[in-house]
Amino acid sequence: MSWVEVLGFVSGALCVWLATRQNVWNFPVGIANNLLFLWLFTDAGLYANAGLQVVFAALAVLGWVWWVRGGPDHHALAVTRTPRWVWPVGAVVVAACTVGLTALLSSSESSAAPFWDALTTSSSLVAQVMLGRKWLGSWSVWIATDVVLVGLYASQGLMLTAVLYAGFIGLCVLGWRDWRRALVPGAEPAPVTVPA
Repeated sequence: MSWVEVLGFVSGALCVWLATRQNVWNFPVGIANNLLFLWLFTDAGLYANAGLQVVFAALAVLGWVWWVRGGPDHHALAVTRTPRWVWPVGAVVVAACTVGLTALLSSSESSAAPFWDALTTSSSLVAQVMLGRKWLGSWSVWIATDVVLVGLYASQGLMLTAVLYAGFIGLCVLGWRDWRRALVPGAEPAPVTVPA
């Protein structure tokens, strides 16, 4: 266990807790967490999960903007149900990215677990975009991803990180419950726009 893993543990737990509370500070804390995990996962040979941290940081900036100005009339987003079209599109994105990343990672002898690394990276991307849009279904994708990540990190000797992700599962359940309570009856998801 290294100081990087300990700081990753603390910042990761704080980030997810802030997200469950719909607190926009989850994004800057999450970016700090991304930098720590980039370092940790590169050292552990989990290259897709390491690269994911760079993408997560970019998605955090986008999510930050969406949460503050992505709603109607450029106001804050409200929690809404996940649009039906997101589920099949998300499944296709996860499958395609998993296949591509598995092939890429398998070409490196130092890649620790190419398929599982690729799968969790792909599903994490979809979950993060969904979280950025404040879609309730993001929590179910995070829970499924975190279950797999607990086993992956434990298998690589990252025990504190595995414990963190086990804790994330509980936080995700709380996030799902709290966001479900925050749903505005009849509210439609805001259209997805990329800030100019």
